[in-house]
Amino acid sequence: MASFARTLAGVALVGTFLVLWTARSDGDVAVAQTRQPIMMTRIYTGADGLSHAEEVEMTLTGNGIAEMKATSVQFSRRRPGPRSDWHVGPRRQFVITLSGRAELEVAGGQKVAIAPGHINLIEDTTGKGHITHNIGPDDRIVVTIPLDDRRD
Repeated sequence: MASFARTLAGVALVGTFLVLWTARSDGDVAVAQTRQPIMMTRIYTGADGLSHAEEVEMTLTGNGIAEMKATSVQFSRRRPGPRSDWHVGPRRQFVITLSGRAELEVAGGQKVAIAPGHINLIEDTTGKGHITHNIGPDDRIVVTIPLDDRRD
């Protein structure tokens, strides 16, 4: 009798596990169907000659891809430290933070918090520029992707 009770309890546990697993899997499908947009912070030069920041959604094709021409890819380690001076981007480029933290400052004292996974589209190649402050204690690891803006 005790053996039957243990078997019945085991079957009940496995059944409960399968019911919960199926519910979780169905929930994952629902999440996958309602994907969040890919957001990035665009840093650009306004008509006033100052840098500004705005959150924009990356435009994807119907199959979920955004394709751009890049000239290279750079990985760099940026130590925490004092704020940079005002500077512009050397070219139009993506700067994606892989680890570490930073803060960008643009016109009017607006500050943009940068954390791992944050995508910046740097387009302020003229004007006053922006300030970058890599915040410790860890180094900030970034991938920089210069964009090829030449038109064929």
